[in-house]
Amino acid sequence: MTADVFFMDLETTSKENLPQKLSRLVKRAGLKNILANNDLTAVKIHFGEQGNTAYIRPVFIRKIIQTIKKYKASPFLTDANTLYVGTRSNSVSHIHTAIENGFSYSSMDTAPIIIADGLMGKSETKIKVNQKNCSNVFIGSEVVNANALVSVAHFKGHELSGFGGTLKNIGMGCASRRGKLDMHSNVCPKIKKKTCIGCGECEKHCPSGAINFKEKKAYINKNKCIGCGECIVRGPTESVNINWNQTVPVFLEKMMEYTLGVLKNKKGKSLFINFITDISPKCDCLSYNQSPIVNNIGVLASKDPVAIDQAGADLVNQQEALPGTILETNLKPGEDKFKGLYPDVDWEYQLDYAQKIGLGTREYRLVKLKTLSYKK
Repeated sequence: MTADVFFMDLETTSKENLPQKLSRLVKRAGLKNILANNDLTAVKIHFGEQGNTAYIRPVFIRKIIQTIKKYKASPFLTDANTLYVGTRSNSVSHIHTAIENGFSYSSMDTAPIIIADGLMGKSETKIKVNQKNCSNVFIGSEVVNANALVSVAHFKGHELSGFGGTLKNIGMGCASRRGKLDMHSNVCPKIKKKTCIGCGECEKHCPSGAINFKEKKAYINKNKCIGCGECIVRGPTESVNINWNQTVPVFLEKMMEYTLGVLKNKKGKSLFINFITDISPKCDCLSYNQSPIVNNIGVLASKDPVAIDQAGADLVNQQEALPGTILETNLKPGEDKFKGLYPDVDWEYQLDYAQKIGLGTREYRLVKLKTLSYKK
């Protein structure tokens, strides 16, 4: 079966500017059909880490919010807290970072920011998926509780998945801290003894009593640890570290299984958007961004999360690489830019697995929006 993926380039005329063209794109892709009156609609975006400038421009998100409101739905902006310690590891600093990056209550046409997994990443809902790696997945509760979902992803390179698009924005981005740890590691966190000061914060907040002290240093009982990740963000010296030991294929499988969990109660209630602009080589979670690897391409929208990511990867790989970036191989049109960035990552594996578990199809038809011409 072939899915429709709608595409707009970045050409405009005096007849229609880019935000207006974006609104036309999401309407054409079927936004109206996923919304009902008063639907609480989660607009899942990445607000960008403090210092990163490659994230989607707020003016475009504002237009998406306004278009959702035209259909009498009630949108809110959302993301889940990070696993690592940074400027988005709790809701207070997360919202502060979002506002600093331009996503304020006023600039978003009064759409509020609601962090999906609560103040400290613990507000989660267990969703049964019964897949190869995960029987259950742990998703930020406010995404689960929303009536509809609009995923707006910045399409770019990624160190673990080759690229990050819709599937990563949903699967990784909507997982609670416990869910993110589940994807990245198959063992409990570790304590860095040299920097542990024995403050007791990790022990105080451990829900399973897995943390004790020996000679004023914390240690984790592997038999008691439930992998919630709570200890990682509690200590003042960042002495609790993640064991980044998950193999890439298993990580990709788990991320797709988490995507399945997010979308389980959103059948016919989801729309996916990929911005193929400022195509940076690494994730927006970094506190910096490097030069784009190819020119800006455009925006995609679809009801199929697999097809839209396949189309995004194809469009990037059809481009000639820009000079002077960290991409040093696969520079010609048609060559795999993501393999050039991360030769050890088989990015197609996630799409194959996503298709296998019923998330969508890799077969797509690209439907191009015509640029409106000015007529006197």
